[in-house]
Amino acid sequence: MNRRVYDFWVGLFFLLGLLAVAFLALRVSNVSGNGSTASYMLSASFDNIGGLKVRAPVKSAGVVVGRVADIQLDSKRYRAQVVLQIDERYRFSRDSSAEILTSGILGEQYIGLSPGAEETMLKGGDQITLTSSALVLEQLISKFMFNKAAEGETDKPSPQQP
Repeated sequence: MNRRVYDFWVGLFFLLGLLAVAFLALRVSNVSGNGSTASYMLSASFDNIGGLKVRAPVKSAGVVVGRVADIQLDSKRYRAQVVLQIDERYRFSRDSSAEILTSGILGEQYIGLSPGAEETMLKGGDQITLTSSALVLEQLISKFMFNKAAEGETDKPSPQQP
């Protein structure tokens, strides 16, 4: 084989490698090419969203039912206002609850929807009122350390007066 044939095959494998990297990058970033799925918007208000990001999954019973569409700070109540884009196939009752959960110990954060028992369903633009904020690992560790330090202070014998 001559040099031109080698150059052709090397170029072809290089191009296939670039296409594979681009495909993996799109899969990891949760970008989907089809925007044809019908959906409706819901909103939820949280005290603390932790590391929740736009495009994070919204799951119910472990199944992805939507994505986080937008995150804003409510300047009147100083709470995070999260807009959820839910697939039209999935309907949730008015007393459904939303909580921010984490995949694994240090994994990505997502919103978990737990359906309620009420018969009337949420419509586009409705607000989910029952919410649970994210547990921030740093806050849990600092509370634990503070409690241990306070516990150590009370265990020390008091100095006796002469």
